Parts: sequence; structure tokens; C-alpha cells
Amino acid sequence: MEWLPSSSPVRLLEQPDPNYRLPAPERLLAAYRAMVIGRRFDAQATTLTKQGRLAVYPSSRGQEACQVGAALSIGAEDWLFPTYRDSVSLVTRGIDPVEVLTLLRGDWHCGYDVPATRTAPQCTPLATQTLHAVGLAHGEARKGNTTVAMALLGDGATSEGDFHEALNFAAVFRAPVVFFVQNNGYAISVPLAKQSVAPSLAHKGIGYGVRSEQVDGNDAAAVLSVLDSAVAHARAGNGPFLVEAHTYRMEPHTNADDAARYRPPEEVEHWQQRDPIGRLERHLRADGHLDDLGAQRIAAEAEEFAVAVRTRMQAEPTVDPEDLFRHVYAEPTPQLTEQLAQLRSEQEAL
Repeated sequence: MEWLPSSSPVRLLEQPDPNYRLPAPERLLAAYRAMVIGRRFDAQATTLTKQGRLAVYPSSRGQEACQVGAALSIGAEDWLFPTYRDSVSLVTRGIDPVEVLTLLRGDWHCGYDVPATRTAPQCTPLATQTLHAVGLAHGEARKGNTTVAMALLGDGATSEGDFHEALNFAAVFRAPVVFFVQNNGYAISVPLAKQSVAPSLAHKGIGYGVRSEQVDGNDAAAVLSVLDSAVAHARAGNGPFLVEAHTYRMEPHTNADDAARYRPPEEVEHWQQRDPIGRLERHLRADGHLDDLGAQRIAAEAEEFAVAVRTRMQAEPTVDPEDLFRHVYAEPTPQLTEQLAQLRSEQEAL
């Protein structure tokens, strides 16, 4: 059946696959650059959290191939529906990194212009954004547009009812949406074995008639190739596509998590050997598309990027206490009006 995923995750860097083509060297080099910059940004954001500049930061270190691949596989006309862990994908999409961190800083909005960037706010509730993605994709198709929506989600989100409702709706209405599951092995501290005994999460698409595939999420070439195929499938009017990427979260769930309580160090070490940046770099060097000087230039660019983010994030934001009462209701309730008057009275007394 054509919608069945491959029996094992698609790989391209170390071995060919008859069903997928290796991306062009220029594209792989662009992905490598974005992954290096993304990892340095991720490390800087983690440091900013420790310094109290961010309220929380869910790291995606180790998932760079997925983060970058998702952003590079869709066009400017397409929509991205990210989760709280997908900051690197947003940066790769070209969104201002300080705007990306606005929500995690504790502001009342997501920081960036959603319609202008065609990127939905980073979603914290699991799987709710999948329904939003399907609705938008269906609406765009009814308008006669070729827009594709890509919904990013983790393995934990596949245990939510919203995910299954989204798959079914998308299949029935042939919505041009790609569901990209980054299976990093844990839903916070719950291992995948405690969530599902299916052959793979990609197999969850079968019951809904959704074309599905699984890919080595630490193989940047394979991620790009599979996602390119999925996006082309959706854009051509063939309906939704579900992709599961097998990857690993190297850092704790967030800065408030102690991952050592639920996963052994040997497991982390095993995945360190499969680091997506190192694998892609070895491939590019072996093929003569990257040398020491090129790698040093990209590393320097990444450091410069991180310094700029750090400098801008050190500036104290201008905060208006009355923002607490704005954008809550179109017409303020009597209670909010009373509370606003109380705030102004207290400010005048200072």
C-alpha cells in the first residue's frame, strides 16, 4: 500500500536509498551553516535562562537536522506551525531571534508578526496546533492556493486526541498539510515505550489513509529529502503526509528538568555519537565541499550571531503595567475597569 512508511528509517549520508535523492551539495552546505548557527543560538538561549533573562527555554540540541530541515523544506508562501521547542526552526526561517525569544521571556504575545512571517505562535499545549494547521491548509486549498502547512510536533503529542482528529480531518478533506513528528524518545520523562507499541509513530497515519514515512532525524540529507517529498505530495493536491523523524533531545526537557532521573548516561553517550552536525560535516568534508577554513568561517558567524542576541537580550524591555488589561476583551468588563482604575491610583501614589 502506497501510504505505508519504509520498514526502517530512511538514511542517505552513509548509505543510498533507491526512493530518495541526496540533496545538492549547496543545499547541504546551507543546512550545515543553519545547523551550526542554530546550535549556537540554542546554547546562548540556555545561558540566558540561567541568567534570568528568559523564564524558560526548551532546548532542541541534537535535533538540529529536524529543526533546520523543516524550515528549509517549505517556501515563503507556506505556513509553519511550531511548538515551544522549535525556536531554531523559526530562526532558520528568518525570524528575528529576539522576537523568537519574546514569548519565552514572559511577554504577553509571541513577539513576531504571525501573518507577515506566515508562522503561527509557538504552541505549548500538545497537538492543538495540528488542528490549526489543517484548518488553514484546508482554507487555502478552497481558495485555490498551493500553500502547504507544516505542523511540527513531538512524540508525546501523538498521544493526544487533537493529533488524531487532525489526521482524520486532513485525510477526509485532502488538506495540504505535512505533520512532522520529531520523536526524541521522551514526552518529558515518559519514554516512547510507555506511549505506543506501534511499529513506528509513522504507522499511525495508516488508519487514516495518510501517506507516511519515517526518517533518521539525525541525517540532515535524509530529513531534507523526505520532507521535500512530503511537501511536494501535499502541494500537488494529494492530501496530507505524516513524517516521523527518529532523533534525540540531548538536553533536559527544559531548564527546570533533571533528565538524569529518567535516562541513563550511556543512552545520551550513544546518541552523541550520532550527532547530526558531526555527521553532515564529515559527509561534506569527504566530498570536498567543506574544509577547515569554511568550517571556521561558519563557526565565527555563529558566534557573532550569538553575541548579537546576547547583547540585545541584556537590554531591559519597556513594560507598561496597563498591558495587563489590554487585548483581554474587546469591551473591558466592569471588573477589569475597576482593577485598571485601582492600578492607576496606586501608580499615582508612588
